[in-house]
Amino acid sequence: MRIAINTRFLLPGKMEGFGWYTYEISKRLVQNHPEHQFYFFFDRPYDKQFIFAKNVTPVILNPPARHPFLFVIWYEFSVRRALRKHKIDLFFSPDGYLSLGSSVPQIPVIHDINFVHNPNDLKPLMSKYYRYFFPKFAKKAKKIITVSQFSKQDICQNYGITEDAVVAIWNGCSEVFQPIRDETKKITRDKYSRNKPFILFVGALHPRKNLKRLMLAFAELKNEEPECPHQLLIVGAELWKNGLEDVEIDKAVKSQIHFTGHLDMLELAKVVASAEFLAFVPYFEGFGIPLVEAMRCGTPILAGDKTALPEVAGNAAIYCDPFSVESIRAGLHLLIHDNDLRENLSKNGLERSLLFSWDISAEQVWKVIESELQKTN
Repeated sequence: MRIAINTRFLLPGKMEGFGWYTYEISKRLVQNHPEHQFYFFFDRPYDKQFIFAKNVTPVILNPPARHPFLFVIWYEFSVRRALRKHKIDLFFSPDGYLSLGSSVPQIPVIHDINFVHNPNDLKPLMSKYYRYFFPKFAKKAKKIITVSQFSKQDICQNYGITEDAVVAIWNGCSEVFQPIRDETKKITRDKYSRNKPFILFVGALHPRKNLKRLMLAFAELKNEEPECPHQLLIVGAELWKNGLEDVEIDKAVKSQIHFTGHLDMLELAKVVASAEFLAFVPYFEGFGIPLVEAMRCGTPILAGDKTALPEVAGNAAIYCDPFSVESIRAGLHLLIHDNDLRENLSKNGLERSLLFSWDISAEQVWKVIESELQKTN
């Protein structure tokens, strides 16, 4: 069978959530199923490292799709023509976008629908695009894959989709995330936090990640406990100007907040394993891969108590109200001062991390694809 995969987020050195999901799943699909032919649809020149096996045919489709108007051209004209030209039997789209004009069976991965609940988190045109097209994608899909039971219920309720049409498949985590030696932790702290213990945030610097409140909570903590040595380390690429530079915090506290920008996977793994704990308090999240990365490293977690985060972190985290600066501050204080709690969370996290595997995720994704392929025969 001929299966096309939307791989436009496979970008060397620039991959965030969609990119890594596409990488981990598509690599396993093509390597585990050499009996099928896969067509990778790129929207720009591709890196050969992403051609994972001999049964992959790379296809470059113009124009580069990084704007709502270009999305329409790419999916409704370029992708539709390519599906017809290459006689594709099924189109798999890890970022959720589909070609509405094509009759080819299509399966999207809709990770979450934050844009339904928080439309102002996005630029106006992007927000309008998502709210107009994603309900249509959901109706068009032969089957929808999502990444948590929370997102499944959210999609079903907001789009009027029956539960049997949506399959929740948890994300996995790279095996490079693991506990490290104290010597490596010290080298990492020297590099990023002046050899001080640090609280870690990981994620794209997007409004829903709730960094403003996290920074304000950290500032309150430092103002109340000026002797506290802990620094705040923020790892992630800025999606657009998000106003973080305008957060009203004393200069002395700002000097203890460090932005690293994007880190490659190996470096990120060292940082996560070196953190005193992860503070991950988005007010909306469809899954939250940084939680699993922290668990694999034995790093304790402070998490928001909304959306999918409790489903993923389970007993490996303590929880706070992401809309309350005071609640976040209290969580930071507790994890800084309670050594026994951190040890218990670390142990729980290492055990719970075994539930999350890209091998398992890819196998479950394939079962959904295979089921739909059988219907086309």
